[in-house]
Parts: sequence; C-alpha cells; structure tokens
Amino acid sequence: MRRRELITLLGGSALAWPLTVRAQQSAMPVIGFLNSASPDSRADRMRAFRQGLSEARYEEGRNVAIEYRWAENQLDRLPALAADLVRRRVAVIVAGSLPPIVAAKASTTTTPIVFITAEDPVGLGLVTSLARPGGNLTGINFFNLEVAAKRLGLLRQLAPTAVHIALLVNPANARIAEVELHEVKLAAGVLGFQVQVLSADTSSEIDAAFATLERERPNALFVGTGPFFTSRRLQLVQLATRLAVPASFGGREYAEDGGLMSYGASIVDAYGLAGTYTGRILKGAKPADLPVVQSTRFELVINLKTAKELALQIPPTLRALADEVIE
Repeated sequence: MRRRELITLLGGSALAWPLTVRAQQSAMPVIGFLNSASPDSRADRMRAFRQGLSEARYEEGRNVAIEYRWAENQLDRLPALAADLVRRRVAVIVAGSLPPIVAAKASTTTTPIVFITAEDPVGLGLVTSLARPGGNLTGINFFNLEVAAKRLGLLRQLAPTAVHIALLVNPANARIAEVELHEVKLAAGVLGFQVQVLSADTSSEIDAAFATLERERPNALFVGTGPFFTSRRLQLVQLATRLAVPASFGGREYAEDGGLMSYGASIVDAYGLAGTYTGRILKGAKPADLPVVQSTRFELVINLKTAKELALQIPPTLRALADEVIE
C-alpha cells in the first residue's frame, strides 16, 4: 500500500512538474525584435543588445525570450512581421532603422517600442520631444547623417590632391539621401571637391554605378549610409578596391570587411543602449517617460591592408586619430 502511495505521489509530481515549468515559461516576458536585414549581418549588434539587457539583469532564455523577425532586406515584409509580433502580445518591440520603426509604429499604439535611428525622431513624428516622448515609442538616436562633413574632411586628409569625388546614395531612402546630398555638397564647397552624384537601390544598380565610376575615374568615393548599403557592403568594398578608388564608408563593418576607411556613430554602442532601455521597460518604465538617448560615440577605423593595396600612405595625423587601425 505504501509502495502504491509512493508511486502515485511520484506520478503526480511528474505530471505537476511540466505544468509548473510551462507556467514559469508563460510568465517569461517576450521581446519582439524587428529588423530589415538578416541575422548574419547583425551579429555584433545583437551581442551588444544582449549585453545591454544583461546590465538590466535580463538574459535570453533564462528570464526573457526574444522573438526575432528578419525581413531579409525585403522591406515590404515589415508590416506583416510587425503585426505578427503585436498579435503575439510581446512585452516590447525593438526596431532598428527607419523602415522597421515605421512598420512597428503603424501596427500598435499601445505596445512599447524601442527604436534605434540615425534620423531626427521628433522630425519624423515618432515622439513629441526628446525629453518627453509622450507615446508608446522611445529609444536611441545616433548621429550618422550630421557627420557627413566630418567624413569628407577625413577623406580629404587621406586623398589631399583629390578634386573629383563621387557620392553614392540610395534613392529608396529619400530622406537620408537628401540630407547626405545637402551635407556633402556644403562640405565639398569648403574643401574644394567637385561632387558627382550616383544612386543605387539594387545590387545591379550598384554594379552600374561602379561601371560609371570606372569610366569617369573620380579621385575618391563617398558611400552613403542606410541598411541597404550595409547589407551590400561586401559588394561595395570589393568594387571600390578593384577600381583602386579611395573610399569612405559610414560604419566600422565596412572597414572590417576590407573597406579603406569608415567614420560614423557606433551603432553597436547604440544597440547596447537599446538593450538597457528595453530592460527598463520590462521592469515597468513607460516609454512616454523615458527620454530619447542621443548616442554620441563615434569611431574612425582605417584598414591598413587595403591602404597598402591601393598604394596609399596614411598620414600620421590621421592614423593618430583612428580608434582602430586594422593591420
């Protein structure tokens, strides 16, 4: 009889244990992560985001879950992906770059959204003000568009005799393209550059733009910012190297993949801050009351190997300014 009671007790425990585990799992908050790119192109940013979460005492798989939605550079998929996250009742949506942010904002007025953007969130209508966002959105604002003049100045140091410079922009991101064109032309007038504007929003159009470069032979190349160019960075870097044109890019991943020089805001740092903010919202903070954080960390990265392949001498002053020189 005791043996039967013991078996019954153990059996009851075995049934109750999975129920307990499921209850604990169902209580775990879920973050919806919405991105226009692919996971392999965002590994460093995701590490930084998880590190930011850990600083808020959240670890994926232990006390928080993350539902990932990658558009794989197919921007028309973003509205459906955002709507799916809302249907799943995630605790917060994290959206990196403008297209996912717009899709997330259109999908909900109640689910908290943490954004990461280089553009003015007030001007875009994402928040009422930086100090008091006022709605269900807040996040990280980093400055990549406003540093175009600085990037051009660094390119001048690298190519002091350059006169003719090509500017490559993505017309699909009209707002970004307009700002970059305005900033670059203003700075070019001061630095003595003549600017030739080229555009591309597909891989084949990038090839066509570089075919034009091969015919025109500019002295330097300034590649605009945005998720599309970042997703095509290997193509851009390889074409620039093949044409032996000194090129400036907006993010360190370009230099890490063989690009000559990059200067811009540390997007990895911005994702880390987004992780910390997401943790604060999971603990009960309201987006309306969390000021937009303006990330001010910038990085100059120079690829010395590429410079040698292009037979370029890096000025000592420029090398001293670099946050990292890739050997």
